[in-house]
Amino acid sequence: MPHFSIEYSANLDARVDVAAVCEIVRKAASETGIFPIGGIRVRALRCEHYAIADGKADYGFLAMLLRLGEGRDLPARQKAGEYVFKALSDYLDPVFASSKFALSFDMQINDAATSWKRNNIHDALKAKTP
Repeated sequence: MPHFSIEYSANLDARVDVAAVCEIVRKAASETGIFPIGGIRVRALRCEHYAIADGKADYGFLAMLLRLGEGRDLPARQKAGEYVFKALSDYLDPVFASSKFALSFDMQINDAATSWKRNNIHDALKAKTP
């Protein structure tokens, strides 16, 4: 259940293709090999109202949170996180070059005892595999 939630400042709309950001994160997550493809979700939420640093309007941010289930050791999580973060950071290099910008990525492990899921996408993907 790797679920990536992205919040970003509305002032990025003119500088960032957010649909492309979602695809970059999805692709990088799948390339790590530690996340089941059928469980990957990437969503982006535009923040209309925000305040950053000293309040200058031209500052921007993108904050990504990954919620995932238990079962992966710390080195595997770190390696995957670094891979996804690098792909996203590289894509956003032009934003860093042209403006004041903050990028963050945090990973959160969901406790299996308090996390419920229902998903038939895994079975659909297995049926497609030759």
